[in-house]
Amino acid sequence: MRRPMRVYSTTHISAQSPRVTSLIDGDVSTFSCLGSRSGPRAVEEEKSVREVYRICCGIESIFSDLRLGMASPREGFLTDEQREVLKTATQNTEILSSSPKSPSWLMSEHQIKAPAGERAPNVGIAVRHVRRSHSGKFVRVKKDGGGGKGTWGKLLDTDGDAHIDRNDPNYDSGEEPYQLVGSSVSDPLDEYKKKVASIINEYFTTGDVDLAASELRELGSSEYHSYFIKRLVSMAMDRHDKEKEMTSVLLSALYSDVISSTQIKQGFFMLLESADDLAVDILDAVEILALFIARAVVDDILPPAFVTRAKKSLPESSKGFQVLQTAEKSYLSAPHHAELVERRWGGSTHVTVEEVKKRISDLLKEYAENGDTSEACRCIRQLGVAFFHHEVVKRALVLAMEMRAADQLILKLLKEASEEGLISSSQMVKGFARLRESLDDLALDIPSAKSLFDSLVDRAVADSWLDASFVNSGDVAMTERDDILKLRRYKEEIVTIIHEYFLSDDIPELIRSLEDLGLPEYNPVFLKKLITLAMDRKNREKEMASVLLSALHIEIFSTQDIVDGFVLLLESAEDTALDILDASNELALFLARAVIDDVLAPLNLEEIGARLAPNGSGSETVHVAQSLIGARHAGERLLRCWGGGTGWAVEDAKDKIVKLLEEYESGGVVGEACQCIRDLGMPFFNHEVVKKALVMAMEKKNDRMLDLLQECYSEGLITTNQMTKGFGRMKDGLDDLALDIPNADAKFKAYYEHALVRGWLIPVLSAANGDDVVA
Repeated sequence: MRRPMRVYSTTHISAQSPRVTSLIDGDVSTFSCLGSRSGPRAVEEEKSVREVYRICCGIESIFSDLRLGMASPREGFLTDEQREVLKTATQNTEILSSSPKSPSWLMSEHQIKAPAGERAPNVGIAVRHVRRSHSGKFVRVKKDGGGGKGTWGKLLDTDGDAHIDRNDPNYDSGEEPYQLVGSSVSDPLDEYKKKVASIINEYFTTGDVDLAASELRELGSSEYHSYFIKRLVSMAMDRHDKEKEMTSVLLSALYSDVISSTQIKQGFFMLLESADDLAVDILDAVEILALFIARAVVDDILPPAFVTRAKKSLPESSKGFQVLQTAEKSYLSAPHHAELVERRWGGSTHVTVEEVKKRISDLLKEYAENGDTSEACRCIRQLGVAFFHHEVVKRALVLAMEMRAADQLILKLLKEASEEGLISSSQMVKGFARLRESLDDLALDIPSAKSLFDSLVDRAVADSWLDASFVNSGDVAMTERDDILKLRRYKEEIVTIIHEYFLSDDIPELIRSLEDLGLPEYNPVFLKKLITLAMDRKNREKEMASVLLSALHIEIFSTQDIVDGFVLLLESAEDTALDILDASNELALFLARAVIDDVLAPLNLEEIGARLAPNGSGSETVHVAQSLIGARHAGERLLRCWGGGTGWAVEDAKDKIVKLLEEYESGGVVGEACQCIRDLGMPFFNHEVVKKALVMAMEKKNDRMLDLLQECYSEGLITTNQMTKGFGRMKDGLDDLALDIPNADAKFKAYYEHALVRGWLIPVLSAANGDDVVA
């Protein structure tokens, strides 16, 4: 009897073999990703998957027959062939699921076949979220339990799997899925800053001003040029002096041609506002920025009034305010500040003044030949010495006088340079003034120089490129010119006198020469010239200069002359430092030595310091001199700072004085004793000779010492000042001396009366009883 087979419905099969069911409606695309793998393992996996796919296709045909009624529902049996296929599929599925080589992604996901031309609605849906409906279709089961046939769905159902048919008459392209793509919005200012940073770095590397100007011009965005100023200076502040100098040169080149004066002022004001931030990264930011501003004023790209106006807009506690104060007091108020500021970073031209003058002469001669005004202006601009443009004006006017045919061209050049702002009004006036001062010398070569100059002035004023006030200042200038010529001749004379003194060491001859000049009002000028010339020589000349000051103070110079002379010297200390590297220290030694030699009193140093700029180089030199004087054993050290004539110590000099006096007292010759005093080479210390001679005269009860003093005074070996100082020091020590010599006071009065009668002492400092003798 035939055994009946169990009937398997599609639902039953799906429940028992879910993995098989999940592959029934798959297609070849399910396995397409295997093609991207390689290796033996991938080959085995592909074979297994393709076998399963073939079996599943057979199972699908069984289910299709059941759905279409081709299998008799009454019989309820599967054919032998169908039963065999189902058995094989179940076994292979289990083997595949348990095999370590089977792809796990295939067991966890499947695809439900969709009608042709449509998208499968459940791509990538897990198996547990799919079930078969009574109609035999696969539907997605909602995770939250909502939805399904015959239900309203869950509240606010937001099923996002609705199919969009592009062939639907109601199709709306706005319903297509889309993705937001983020994009950065660029700020034009940020882009500008990045580009100018590249331009600046390239300029620091190449040093090509024309290239930097061209790139900045091509960049456009002229409204942002103030940010270029800020970026350029801030980048240079953190670099070497070379880049700082290059920055100043570039700013001068860009001024008025690429960047307007307003933008330059805005850029520097932005730097002042950010000075507090700059000081965090750059320790000396205040000093550097102050120098940049001073350099901009010197180069005529910033007006001097900028400093005053900017101060009003900044709080006093800010670093920007400190920058402006430093620029004004330390740089712009100093004498000859233009040259000082210009050379602070090495100078834009790196050439001497004579070379610059030669270039100016060459470009003016070339202009007189070709008449190309724009080319001449370009050459003047390339010189990069805006503070020296007065020399251009002066030489141009001289050329106009020498070449009468070219005077129209010269005036045209000066007019255009003034209108373009290439030569400032102050430089123009200065150039005319310098030429007016040298008209007398120029008249030797050009007899009609004065009339030609007046004609050029009138034409310049008429064309409005020379200030009319220059004409009104002519009378005053004539008087000043006479004084200048007088002073110039005096300087020439004293240079010759000083050079002769350095060769001969003859102080009396020098004093006679100064008296013959008959210009005591210029005594401070002589002191300045003396020390300036000595500073550029060896220690011998420096020592001779200090000795000469002591002699001049005694004979013809007043203390006020000495003070005024040192003030003149210290006011020009910064200029002197350009030629003499250690000028500040040497000036301090001259000052301190003058105090030790009693040429100046310590209070005079305070007077000198009060007349100098507070933060200038001169004030610092005075402070150094005061420190030298206050040091231990300052007298001995300063007396030997230049070698002290022979380089002896003070104690050695005292011992030699005692020995020569003892030798003279024991029967020596007056002439030989005087020669020994002279050989000491310390005339500033002769007061010690006077003092010890008086003491020895008291001790030995021998008045021969008075004969020696008389001879020294008669020969000018010991001056009146040194004699008076020696008597004063003797009087100060009488109390101690009376312990050894009871009648010391009476003896001193007798010697004092003897000195008064013979005129050894200064009458103003003397008194009848000797009580008022001052050291």
